[in-house]
Amino acid sequence: MVFKRYYPAVSNKPNMDSRAIAELVLHLGRIASGEALVEGLTPVQWAGLRYFARANRFSRTPSAFAAFHGTTRGTASQTIKNLEAQGYLTRTRSEADRRSVQLVLTDKARGILANDLFEALVRAADALPPGVRGQFANALQRMLGQVALERGKPTFGTCASCTHLEGDDCGRDGEAPYACGFASEPLLPEELDEVCIYFVPGRAVTVRGSVT
Repeated sequence: MVFKRYYPAVSNKPNMDSRAIAELVLHLGRIASGEALVEGLTPVQWAGLRYFARANRFSRTPSAFAAFHGTTRGTASQTIKNLEAQGYLTRTRSEADRRSVQLVLTDKARGILANDLFEALVRAADALPPGVRGQFANALQRMLGQVALERGKPTFGTCASCTHLEGDDCGRDGEAPYACGFASEPLLPEELDEVCIYFVPGRAVTVRGSVT
C-alpha cells in the first residue's frame, strides 16, 4: 500500500483561537489512541508498549510509566501485569540498583509495534517541512510543560534537549561521549532520543548523524 502525503487547508488567520488549538491536539490524540481493540490490546496497553519502546534505562519502571501516563501506580501496575501475562514485557534487575527492576519489551511486543496504528501520526509529523516540524515540536513541548506545571506532574522529554546532559560528542576511546549529570551515568548518542523521567528543559544539542 502506498501512502500519499495529504496537506489539509490551513487557516490564514494570524492568531488561531487557543481553544481551537487545544481541540486539535486533543483530537489528534483521540485518533491515534482511540481505535477499537487491535491485537487484543486496549488503548492503555498500547500506550504502555509505546512508552517502554521509547523510555530510557532510567525510566523503564512502573512508577515512571504511571507518571508519564498520568495515572495511579495501581492502575499502571495492572496494565504492566497484563502486558507481562501476554508476553509483551519482561522484568530485569537494574544494573545500577539491584533492588529495582526494569521493564523490557519482548520480541513479540516489537513485532506488533511495527504495525502500530500510531505510526499514521508519525507519518503525518514526518510530512511536515523540517522547519515547521521543529517549531511545532517546541510549541507542543511548551504546552506540555505548562499543563504539567499546573497539574503538578513531571515533564518528560529526551536527553538531547535536557539541562542535565553533559558532554560534546567527543568522548575519548572507550568512553561514552555524553553523560547524565543527574544520574551520574554515561550516555551513548543513540540514547539521546529516548524519553526520560529526569528531564528538565534545556538547550537542544546536535548529534553527529542526526539533528535534534
